[in-house]
Amino acid sequence: MRKKTQLIHGGIMGDEQTGAVTVPIYQVSTYKQEAVGKHKGYEYSRTGNPTRFALEELIKEIEGGVAGFAFGSGMAAITAVIMLFDAGDHVILTDDVYGGTYRVMTKVLNRFKIESTFVDTSDIENVKNALKPNTKAVYIETPTNPLLKITDIEAVAKWAKDQGLLTIVDNTFSTPYWQNPIRLDADIVLHSATKYLGGHSDVVAGLVVVNDQKLAEDLHFVQNSTGGILGPQDSWLLIRGIKTLGVRMEEHEENTSRIVAFLNEHPNVKKVYYPGLETHPHHDIAKKQATGFGGMVSFDVGSGEKADQLLAKVKYFTLAESLGAVESLISVPAKMTHASIPADRRQELGITDGLIRISVGLEDAEDLIEDLKQALED
Repeated sequence: MRKKTQLIHGGIMGDEQTGAVTVPIYQVSTYKQEAVGKHKGYEYSRTGNPTRFALEELIKEIEGGVAGFAFGSGMAAITAVIMLFDAGDHVILTDDVYGGTYRVMTKVLNRFKIESTFVDTSDIENVKNALKPNTKAVYIETPTNPLLKITDIEAVAKWAKDQGLLTIVDNTFSTPYWQNPIRLDADIVLHSATKYLGGHSDVVAGLVVVNDQKLAEDLHFVQNSTGGILGPQDSWLLIRGIKTLGVRMEEHEENTSRIVAFLNEHPNVKKVYYPGLETHPHHDIAKKQATGFGGMVSFDVGSGEKADQLLAKVKYFTLAESLGAVESLISVPAKMTHASIPADRRQELGITDGLIRISVGLEDAEDLIEDLKQALED
């Protein structure tokens, strides 16, 4: 089954009892049992819900894993995955990682004695050098947020397996339409499904797919124990969003390629970050492991003052957190999505006050280019 067909026909189709072509919203908390322990597969909706299960089966299939899990947010998904580890365990993470991931690792999960080291995983030697006797996993974000660095998933996963480590990949930016980390030998793939998978700025959710049954059992235990589940209404919205993921991602990328070409030639833009550019240092790796480059672009205008001026002028780019929606969004990572990272750390990474991140939407590309052109004028 080809990808666009799988997005629509994967998982559980419709409802056999009524003939409904879409999975119903099972807005229910508990289920009748014929006798103690004798039920129709569901006991209590924290443990399992038919609408959520349909979503979990869908993401499992399109990512090529063994089991899928739906959480109440991307951060709930990340937290549950890290809860697979014990006090004293160590995780190597991408340095240019989403600010919320950095915050939960350094301000919350560290309280439970889970250690973390952040390195530039685009160079595998940095990953190897960060190995400790208590290391249990490598956590990759690729492309990264917001500098769009690329890590060679297959190379890191091969090395990790040789060391007995798990490989975890945040696949939010690429989506399973463009990139499938489990097929590159990753063990766990996760998404902030709030973004491209939902696609319409109307749902907050997280999804995880694992590559073996033991991990599935362990993660289900964590999810059921801690309760960070996704509700049936939001599960249904995600199923609906995923059905159009293919056509949306292709249009996002078409618009983005035209905008990148414009930004790359503009005299008031100091630098453009996009893996689709042949000048991107990891372009070849991105091309090898993904079938598309996505709809996220970052560019530096030189200062926080100039960034503020641009934000005040744009008409079609909405200043907002998040990404991956039908409408184009714009943000300044240093003051928004990555504000939780200390200023000196941001400077070290290259997340400057003049760095602007755009999530290119589905508007007419010419309107978006004209909007950026007038906003970049001195």
